[in-house]
Amino acid sequence: MAKWLQSGLRRDICVVVAGLDEPTDRAVKRGIETKYGETVRPKTFHGAMRELVEIGYLDEEADGLQDRYALTELGRDRLAEQFEWMRERVE
Repeated sequence: MAKWLQSGLRRDICVVVAGLDEPTDRAVKRGIETKYGETVRPKTFHGAMRELVEIGYLDEEADGLQDRYALTELGRDRLAEQFEWMRERVE
C-alpha cells in the first residue's frame, strides 16, 4: 500500500488540489477545513503536504509568500485509481 493511502488527509489534499484553479497551501488548507468544518493543525497539514511532495504526488513551486501545488501525473493516476475503486464498491 502506498504511503498516501495510509492517510485520509493526504487523499483529501489531492482531491482539493485537483479541484482548484490555483492551489496555494492556504487555499488547500481552507478547502479541507471547509469540507469537514474543523480546523486542521498547521503542523499536521504541512506535514501531509510535505509527504505528498516527497513521494511524488504533488509538485511544489515557491511563488512569493505562498507555495503553489499541482498534482503530478503519478498523483493523478493514484487519485483516479482510488475513485475507480470507490465507484466499483458504491454502485
